[in-house]
Amino acid sequence: WDLNSVFEEFFREPFFQPGFLAVNAIKADIRENDKEYVVDAEIPGVNKEDIKLELINDTLTISAEHKAETEEKSDNYLRRERRMGSFSRSFYVPNVKNEMVTAKYNNGILTITLPKDKEKHKSNRIDIQ
Repeated sequence: WDLNSVFEEFFREPFFQPGFLAVNAIKADIRENDKEYVVDAEIPGVNKEDIKLELINDTLTISAEHKAETEEKSDNYLRRERRMGSFSRSFYVPNVKNEMVTAKYNNGILTITLPKDKEKHKSNRIDIQ
């Protein structure tokens, strides 16, 4: 066994590849027109049930949990790895009609449509009766 080749093989594993290291970053495109904001967020490899969306104080927050398990068996060798992590990203989206927001998740892309409210809200004050 050559120690250098052992290290080279170890660091060639998917865990150390650049794509995996970037798994915690949600890449997003945000478009705006007169009627709405549209957010396209890349969240590959995550189940729809593991994604959470919140819209609080003009801030849209996308959070997700990623769980992956790998198992490899051969003669006298068993390897089992687990990777878990959570990540989130927030965006400022003012004057949104909260009750009209929609979201779809398809092929690793989360598309969120946030209709704009024509009225500018200066505060979030709620009158107590």
